[in-house]
Amino acid sequence: MIPVVAPFVVLVLPPLPATATPAAVRAAADKAMPLLRAAAEGHVDQKSCFGCHNQTYPLLAFAAAKDRGFGPPAEVFTAQAEHVAAFLGSNAEKFRKGEGTGGAADTAATALYTLELAGHHPDDTTAAVVEYLLKTQPDREHWRVSGSRPPTEASSFSTTYLAARALRVWTPAPEQERAEKRIAAARGWLLKTPAKDTEDRVYRLFGLKEVGADEKEIAAAAWELLKTQRADGGWGQKDDMAADAYATGTALVALHRAGGLPADHPAYARGVAFLLRTQLPDGSWHVKTRSVPFQPYFEGGFPHGKDQFISSSATGWAASALVLACPPR
Repeated sequence: MIPVVAPFVVLVLPPLPATATPAAVRAAADKAMPLLRAAAEGHVDQKSCFGCHNQTYPLLAFAAAKDRGFGPPAEVFTAQAEHVAAFLGSNAEKFRKGEGTGGAADTAATALYTLELAGHHPDDTTAAVVEYLLKTQPDREHWRVSGSRPPTEASSFSTTYLAARALRVWTPAPEQERAEKRIAAARGWLLKTPAKDTEDRVYRLFGLKEVGADEKEIAAAAWELLKTQRADGGWGQKDDMAADAYATGTALVALHRAGGLPADHPAYARGVAFLLRTQLPDGSWHVKTRSVPFQPYFEGGFPHGKDQFISSSATGWAASALVLACPPR
């Protein structure tokens, strides 16, 4: 658990709105699900590649909702797993050789996390991707981010967390010793490397939990993230940016799942209230893109035009945070 957090949120933040009821939280999460499904299915219809913005983050929300007794039907998970697995399988030989594919470790690790969310089982393809993660960047203690598309592909903390998780979940038994060495190196890097913004803080917390860091280190990382909560209940992507649904959703999910912050804690409840206030009537959250595009634009099934990919990511995280505040069924 996170130590000494209640005085901060009680003294600094305003009272919760009366509208932040369990029924309102569930309704808001439900409202986002059809849009997220449209984004996930739209990407499959438009592209043969894997897309974290339209697949990983919707599936994050779907999996959380499934654990709470609602969300999309099983065939949605199956269809998404088949698409991601087919993309990885078409590059399996490159992965085995350590060459990878576009997006390098970011794509490989995030795709495996998406398969995990979808309920996929280990096979020759996932073993090939693990082999790539073991071979790539062998001279580093961590996995370095390959691009600069903030916030989702701009932090080596996110790449390192996702790669470490992929090794822990998907490594075949004969390669466990190799995986443990890479995870131990990542632990050392995470412990000594400071975070610079919310994305770093979120994934440093996730990473420390994943690699088995000491509980005191995890609690310290959680407090570092929690203390940047704004007076309106949200988080900003950077310390000089206004709060938005992407940063708020990621912070809440990380604090709850990795930091042990209960979903009924005042700080979590105020984050939920922020998300309820900022959700649009169609069920989405609109976040302006900070990324410089380098691929041809396409409509992926989510609103907000050229802001749709960060907005679908934000909506997936925000919906996940709301779902975690819903009681299980």
